[in-house]
Amino acid sequence: MRIPVSWPLALLLVLTAQASADDPCAGFKWDVSRERALFATAGASLPAGKDRASAPGVVPNHLYRVVLLPAGQVAFPVTPGKTSPAEGTYAGIFTLTVPAPGKYRVALDSAFWIDIAGNGKLLAPSDYEGQHDCNAPRKIVEFVLDGKAPWVLQLSGASQAAVRLTITPVSVG
Repeated sequence: MRIPVSWPLALLLVLTAQASADDPCAGFKWDVSRERALFATAGASLPAGKDRASAPGVVPNHLYRVVLLPAGQVAFPVTPGKTSPAEGTYAGIFTLTVPAPGKYRVALDSAFWIDIAGNGKLLAPSDYEGQHDCNAPRKIVEFVLDGKAPWVLQLSGASQAAVRLTITPVSVG
């Protein structure tokens, strides 16, 4: 049986499919429009901390151009959730302040390990996603933050010293 389709509708479907195929960032299961909008900005340069005392602060809804350190120079407050070789990789520590309890996304333009620690232990992520051919962003990890703990954002296992980073709240409802 043939289902009638108007030519304008058929053309729209073809163009939409082509646009998705041309955009390596179109395949996220979530709406990542806020993250993509932030990744389209210049961002602020920010050197990573080598320990908790030197960790600079980051807040949601900003893009940071982060300069990481050789991993061997970083003393993590909590052992990262994934062990990466120190030689040839980069890492860094940041303090994270959120305005309210809720779910937050940490997004990066490269693939490497993201941990959030509070009260001396790692917080389990609630979800994650990535698009291998996308770098605006490439990897996103969601965490539920109660807003009370002094959060430490730990990045490790990076193959490059400069990355882009943003934290965004997840809309509920």
